[in-house]
Amino acid sequence: MVVVPEFLIRRVYKKGSLKKIENGASLDLKNVLGPGFISGFNYVKINEIVFEPKDVKFITAGQELAGDSVSEANPVAFRLNQEGTLVMQGKDCVVEGKNKIVIEVMNPEAGKVQLTVEDIA
Repeated sequence: MVVVPEFLIRRVYKKGSLKKIENGASLDLKNVLGPGFISGFNYVKINEIVFEPKDVKFITAGQELAGDSVSEANPVAFRLNQEGTLVMQGKDCVVEGKNKIVIEVMNPEAGKVQLTVEDIA
């Protein structure tokens, strides 16, 4: 199993991209680490609000993927320098000021990968 240092994982998040949307939030990612795959979305947590895979959409390379459709059998390629937007719906979660964001995904090579950042909205 490959271990990716946390300071590198944090670089995937595009600082300043967190936006409050109607009944949810969106944020942007950019793969600056290297070619890879996402083989599952475990959850996205903004502040204390948890979004399950069914509440998450991943928009990348002209595709809109439901979080619960991404799996080991149906991974999504996330190439070097590829950008994507995560959209979480169903709960208000973004507060004015500092927000804590935790994104946990699965990767075929590294297993569970967790990204934890703070951003201002």
